[in-house]
This record gives sequence, structure tokens and C-alpha cells, in this order.
Amino acid sequence: MLGRKEKDTADAVNADKEEEKSFGSSVLSFFKELLIIIVIALAISAFVQNIFARVYVIPSGSMIPTLQVGDRILVDKMTYRSSDPKPGDVVVFKGPDSWNESFESNRSDNSFVRAMQNTGTFFGLVPPDENDLVKRVIAVGGQTVRCQPGDKGVTVDDHVINSSYILYPPFIDWGGNPNGSNACGGPYFGPVTVPKGFMWVMGDNRTDSADSRYHMQDQYHGTVPISNVRGKVQSIIWPAGRWHKVKSQPLPQPK
Repeated sequence: MLGRKEKDTADAVNADKEEEKSFGSSVLSFFKELLIIIVIALAISAFVQNIFARVYVIPSGSMIPTLQVGDRILVDKMTYRSSDPKPGDVVVFKGPDSWNESFESNRSDNSFVRAMQNTGTFFGLVPPDENDLVKRVIAVGGQTVRCQPGDKGVTVDDHVINSSYILYPPFIDWGGNPNGSNACGGPYFGPVTVPKGFMWVMGDNRTDSADSRYHMQDQYHGTVPISNVRGKVQSIIWPAGRWHKVKSQPLPQPK
């Protein structure tokens, strides 16, 4: 039979073991719950970003002053499921093949890392492996766009369009250049009649935007298939000081 001292010691040891067991169980339970929360969060993120909306980062200054380099924008993927982009909208689209000459894949040569990157894209954590661009729609199917010597600005169906939203003064001065003008925001172009199912896009930073004007020699004559559109830019969500809705501009609509 154990004496009181030995019994107290045994009880203390057992209590310590129970406490250690309880602590270990609590830690394990915590990490299980954390893992479940992470999985649920990733699943929700994947669902939202693949169906409803996706966040993109602005990599260049072609849309200044509307969008600045580093802005995080929320792109609505639902709007154009029931309607087509309209002139004045700001959209994200996949660049046609001829727009991808300078595009470099962000995927690793390592098959495992590449698989992880593709998984990250599905969950909205890694950018897609495609040349996604952001521009403003200027004209759509059936409309004719141009800017020629003597024009007071970009013209759609013989109407000079609103240009209050573009960068002024221009990033590059085209005054005195025989191949373009500040009114055109760069080189003369057109007239181009946009085919049905296509759109003509330009950057708000007109003189520093490689947009439809610079791809007129390709198979689409600078226009972009509407099927390439990823969504409509709805707002800037980061940085916090720049949070605001990205507005469509009043431009001539197709008849």
C-alpha cells in the first residue's frame, strides 16, 4: 500500500499527464479548426473569383488618370453574361495573339511549381497565365472610329467623342508631329468599322497606351473579340485612399 506521500506524488504525476494530454488535444483541435477555416475560405474565394468577380492589379500607366499603377481593381464577371460591353465601359480582356508579342508567361518551368501556380490561380491567389489587359471601350460592332488630320478628337460615327476623362496634358506631346496630333492622342488612324462581336479599345493615357491603334495590321484590324472580355471594372478597392467606383463615360452608342 502506498503511503500518503507516495500517493500524493502519483496523483500529481497523473494530473500533469492529464494536463499535458489536454493541452495537446487543445492544440490539435485548434489546428484542425484553423485548417477547416482556411479550406472554407479558399473554397469561397475560388467560387467568388471564378463566378462573380476577380481582383486584378494594374501593372502599367496606360489608363492614367482613371487607374494608377498598383491599383487593385474589382472586376465584375457577371454583367456581360447578359449584355455586351458598351462604349465608355472600362473592361479587362485577354489580349489577342498579336497583342502578346511582349508577353512573358509567369509560369515556372518546374512542373510541380507550375501545378501549384495553376492551383493558386484557381483560388484567386496567383494571376492567370494570360495577357490580361485593361482599356476603355470606344466603339463596338457596326460603329466606325477614326482620328484623321483636322479632326478635333477621336470620332465615332462622325461625332467627336467626350474626352474629359483622358490624361491632360498628354504624357507625350504630339504637337507638330506629321503622323499624329494631341487631339488624336497619338497617331492618326482609321476609319475602321468595328465588326459585329468585336470592340475598339483605347487607354485613357492616350499617348502612352499600346491599344487598338497599334494593332491595325493584325487579322482583326486592331479590334478585340468580345469573347475575350473577362469582365467590367467596377471599382478600385486598394489602396484605401483611392477607393471609388470606376465610371463608364458617355460615348456614342450603336444605333
